[in-house]
Amino acid sequence: MELNGGDTAWVLASTALVLLMTPGLAFFYGGMTRAKSTLNMMMMSFATIAVVSVLWVVYGFSLAFGDSGSSLVGQFSWSGLGGAVDQLTNNGGEYPIPLLAFAAFQLMFAVITPALISGAIADRAKFVGWIVFVALWVTIVYFPVAHWVFDFGTKTGEGDATGVGWLAKRGVLDFAGGTAVHINAGAAALALAIVLGKRIGFGKEPMRPHNLSLVLIGAGLLWFGWFGFNAGSALGANGTAALALMNTQVATAGAIGGWLLVERVRDGHATSLGAASGAVAGLVAITPACAFVAPWAAVVIGALAGAICSLAVGLKYRFGYDDSLDVVGVHLVGGVVGCLSIGFFGTTAVNALGADGLLYGGGAGLLGKQALGAFSVMAYSFVVSLALGFAIDKTIGFRVDRDTEIEGIDLVEHAESAYEFEGTSGGGFGGGLAAARASHSGTKDQEVMA
Repeated sequence: MELNGGDTAWVLASTALVLLMTPGLAFFYGGMTRAKSTLNMMMMSFATIAVVSVLWVVYGFSLAFGDSGSSLVGQFSWSGLGGAVDQLTNNGGEYPIPLLAFAAFQLMFAVITPALISGAIADRAKFVGWIVFVALWVTIVYFPVAHWVFDFGTKTGEGDATGVGWLAKRGVLDFAGGTAVHINAGAAALALAIVLGKRIGFGKEPMRPHNLSLVLIGAGLLWFGWFGFNAGSALGANGTAALALMNTQVATAGAIGGWLLVERVRDGHATSLGAASGAVAGLVAITPACAFVAPWAAVVIGALAGAICSLAVGLKYRFGYDDSLDVVGVHLVGGVVGCLSIGFFGTTAVNALGADGLLYGGGAGLLGKQALGAFSVMAYSFVVSLALGFAIDKTIGFRVDRDTEIEGIDLVEHAESAYEFEGTSGGGFGGGLAAARASHSGTKDQEVMA
């Protein structure tokens, strides 16, 4: 098979789109935090890009997609991409795109997954503790789970593929990461929220987003990049990519409507934060199903996800865990909704590689497989993340001290502030930083020397 320039160009463009999602997430999360934690929140996303990118080249890609012959984890190989320059992609069948293009595309999935977790522990996590957690978590959790879900093995001659992930082997359908990305990250987010505990004042004082404009910009960038996330997973410029792209758009639109409807009925008004959160909930839910359902079903899935996730974000008050930016309510719950929805709405009429769900006469078998995929990933990620979080907290420490949290994690962890509050004689970094300290501690304006 010869390399196809059009398919390669689409995968490369999709790779760039998915990378954009992580800075978009930084805007989305950064706007949702309080002003004194904005930079720390955004830095957690940017640091994740750096850490995961290096580990992916060193051993991550081989753990996720290396042919070890095992259904649990790929082959461990230092610098596993060293000989991939002239190879075509072979993941259950040969694709006319370079292996490095496929590896780069999958890298962006590996990057954004742990970045999603960070929103659950906003305002209170040590930056070093976060970096250590990311390095350990992608190694022990994400790389193996990506193998379970995304690795369809390497075909050798006319024989069956070898090294197929155990969920893929059992017929679990997840086109672009409902299990490996969203349920995986959501379960880990719940675990870390338990480990780090509640923010000071949680449930007693308002902790509103400080900049809804940033939230909406971030949501828009996520929506834009998600077309690469979902449609790019077709690994070619073809009909499957077109189906995934259309379903991504209409499901997101439906989810905004579902979320805002719940807000209107429950609270009497529809909010911009609700619109942004609803969009992300719809994007999450359609991710596993985007290439396996018809567009009408995508609208229904989106609307259901928007409504259900809007209700689910309140669970943290009922059960007493502090998921700062609603990662559990949106990504864990939305991922489960999307994964299970294939068991109802899946149809081979739109994709012969899919399966028929209950509404298309397929019986309950597919729904059972989807439940297996969703809840096995949830359990594994939660248990391991809980153990990693406790280990880090008991060794190097994972939560900042009380004074740091009150004063502002940006100032203490990074010696910076997202917004400069200049004194009457102040200017430059020194004056802005000192004035920011005064502002956060509740003192009145005072003259600050630069």
